[in-house]
Amino acid sequence: MRQIFRRTLPLAALFFLGIIPPQSARAQDASNSDLASQLKTTYKLAKLGQDSSGVSVVEPGTVLVVQKGGMLGVPAISLVVPAANFKDNDLKGPSGMAKMAAGNNTKLLQIGEKVYPIKIDVDMKKDKVTLTVIECDSCNGAQQPSSYKSAVAFQFPAGYLVQAAPDQIVEVVSLVLAPDSDSGGDQQAAAPEQQVAPPPAAQEAPPPAPSGGIQVGQTIKQVLAIHGFPKQIMNVGSGQVYIYSDVLVTFVNGHVSNVQYP
Repeated sequence: MRQIFRRTLPLAALFFLGIIPPQSARAQDASNSDLASQLKTTYKLAKLGQDSSGVSVVEPGTVLVVQKGGMLGVPAISLVVPAANFKDNDLKGPSGMAKMAAGNNTKLLQIGEKVYPIKIDVDMKKDKVTLTVIECDSCNGAQQPSSYKSAVAFQFPAGYLVQAAPDQIVEVVSLVLAPDSDSGGDQQAAAPEQQVAPPPAAQEAPPPAPSGGIQVGQTIKQVLAIHGFPKQIMNVGSGQVYIYSDVLVTFVNGHVSNVQYP
């Protein structure tokens, strides 16, 4: 009896001391699932099947276009998909060890190549969103079935995902995997529920910002492409303020309404 108690005490003590808080863990899992579900309303996931020719797409999803090089593709039957990493507007391919683990049957996805999303993973604790995709052979005009899979892990600043809306995540993802404007119907990415029509254009074009090229009227995507991720985001009324080390950018309805330099 004493031996059983001694074996179970460490785990019980961890819960008691709050090192493994069960309620926090459940809340974290719920947040992960909630954001992933919201993103899946924007990105329709393709479904895969298997026949005598191997793994293939049996139900298409949202068509996305590769915008940056560095995504490593592996065969559709591969269980492990090495992920490229997108951080601070820079896409880096998988690590050397990940490439070795993937084997020799790999290929780099080219800019302009079209793919379907097949999986979305959200890690709120690590502020990371990972999209796994597969080549759209019919979209790319492939003569022979290819269907290589690839993945991108989008690394956000600490605390970003807790307060970010799905459309903000979509803006970042589109820097690497943009919805295909040529595809129609259900294959296009659905507009996020939080997205609001942009404000009317001003009669005169706003003057260029003194640094970094940020201008009134630009979208979140454009600002992220110019200045990268902010250190902090503050929700102010119906708008948001992106706080950088050298500039404060206020967004209303997803567009820059004010640029302030300290």
